[in-house]
Amino acid sequence: MRFLSVFLSVICFTFTTHATAAELGDDGLHKQPWFTDSFLEMADDLAEAGGEGKDLLILIEQQGCPYCRELHEVNFAREQIVNHLTENFMVVQLNLFGAREVVDFDGEAMEERDLAVKWGVNFTPTVVIFPADAPDTSTARAAEAFRMPGYFKPFHFLKSLEYVTSDVYQKQVFQRYLQDVFQQMDEKGETPDVW
Repeated sequence: MRFLSVFLSVICFTFTTHATAAELGDDGLHKQPWFTDSFLEMADDLAEAGGEGKDLLILIEQQGCPYCRELHEVNFAREQIVNHLTENFMVVQLNLFGAREVVDFDGEAMEERDLAVKWGVNFTPTVVIFPADAPDTSTARAAEAFRMPGYFKPFHFLKSLEYVTSDVYQKQVFQRYLQDVFQQMDEKGETPDVW
């Protein structure tokens, strides 16, 4: 009986793990069916996102990154996160060490890896969000609304997305926004699932 119990546990674990495994592309990066395959011209991508009533989210990852895998297998396995992303963002994936040509907001063409350096990306995954209604799109820094440098657990990841889509980023720093969210949840008797 004990053997049967262990066997069933292993089978359940195997199927659960397999079901949440993210697909790898030819470039070694994890892929999602709702990623946008664009010409990698940032100003045009932002305009296209805005035309769809969305913001632009640039996701920078690298091959073999365990936290990138975690983002795909944990965060992107949550329906609430995926629904919020697909309803509010056009998501474009870049490779931290990639060689595809990208045209930055200022019109400068360079490889993905050079754009990552120019944008000051040091960790993967890094999420950079550009709102469709950014008042200044002359440079990435001017157009950027929010940045997630590294992996954020699902609760903080979703709250980061909501921080931008609710436009709270225009009047409040993220840490204060989170404090307010925690306070509101506490008043409702809710406990945030931060881990």
